[in-house]
Amino acid sequence: MEQNDILYISGNAISSVAKDAVWNALGTVDPTYSASDINLDVQVTGLRPGTMVTVETEHSNLNLRQQPSTDAAIVGKIGKSETVTLVEQTSDDWWKVRTDAGLEGYAYSRYLKA
Repeated sequence: MEQNDILYISGNAISSVAKDAVWNALGTVDPTYSASDINLDVQVTGLRPGTMVTVETEHSNLNLRQQPSTDAAIVGKIGKSETVTLVEQTSDDWWKVRTDAGLEGYAYSRYLKA
C-alpha cells in the first residue's frame, strides 16, 4: 500500500476466524501494512456470554483495560494462550472478558479466538 492509502472492509462473520483471515491475508499480500492502513469493520456475531476464548498474541501478553479504549487504564494482563470467559461482545474491537481469577476488563478482540 502506498502512504495515505486506506483499505476499507466491512461485513459480518460468525466467528473471529473469518475476521482474522482478512488480517492474515493482508499480511501475505503486503507485509509492511499496519493497523492504520486498514479500516476493518467486521461484526463478529454468534458468540454468547460464557464462551471461552483464547488469547492469541504473537509475542506478548494482552492488556486488560478498564474501558474499551487504548487510552483506558490497564487493569491487568492476560497471558499468551490463556483462556478467559467472554462477558460481552462490547463492539467489533473490544470484548469484555473475565479471567479465572475473576478479574474483568476489556481486551482487543483481534487477539481473542473462540
